[in-house]
Amino acid sequence: MKHGDRRSLGHEQTENLPMKHLYLSWSELEELVSQLIFKLNTPYDAILSITRGGIIPGGMIAEALKMKEVLTAAVLFPENPSQRTTLSWPRFVQFPVDDRLRDRKILVVDNLWYRGRTIMAVKGRIEIAGGYPELAVLHWKKESSIFSEDAPDYYVQITEDFVHYPWQRIDDSDYRVRAEPVYS
Repeated sequence: MKHGDRRSLGHEQTENLPMKHLYLSWSELEELVSQLIFKLNTPYDAILSITRGGIIPGGMIAEALKMKEVLTAAVLFPENPSQRTTLSWPRFVQFPVDDRLRDRKILVVDNLWYRGRTIMAVKGRIEIAGGYPELAVLHWKKESSIFSEDAPDYYVQITEDFVHYPWQRIDDSDYRVRAEPVYS
């Protein structure tokens, strides 16, 4: 971990400190995914990766567990902050049909649990379809979550830092890939 690394300090130690930026390399990502895999309650009937952040960790987990059924969910909440509330209704842009979920144990994967709205919306929809979701994330922002009574079933680190994953572009506040070409 590089650039402003502050490994998982407890909330009581960080509440008055400015947010740190945590830049992950691909090797560090592999290590986090490996740690997550060893915590899982396998086997699963399918993996459901939440776009966009869960796509790469979900694929890495599927490869390690030799799973062929990898599903995706794309969930949107209002973009305008004035329209966003704790009770904002999610819009499922992409989601598996109920028959793919019913009576099946589904591993739901995302990179980050921040407020918890997206992953909890996915969990609820799987449960309504009759499936059995288990939630897995690399990073859990426990103090930022609006679901104080809920938690991911599996996580690697608790942090309040701003985590930059290696696949993110510079226009997502990352430094590795230029969003626009530079002409000399």
